[in-house]
Amino acid sequence: MCTHTPKCPSADSPDREAAQVVAAHPEQGWSLLCNALVLFDDTGELLPDGRIIAPHRPLAAATA
Repeated sequence: MCTHTPKCPSADSPDREAAQVVAAHPEQGWSLLCNALVLFDDTGELLPDGRIIAPHRPLAAATA
């Protein structure tokens, strides 16, 4: 799907979220990336093969 240079990381790469956005739908809470990954606003992901990656927001830092 990626035709630009440099190529975007594949959907199987650890840095898959760094791919370019090709369709953004902020009103619906998701974006389609160049590597066919659907990235949701809650940081969940839908991979091209149908696998789901649960939301993975960083935990807030604990204060002393």
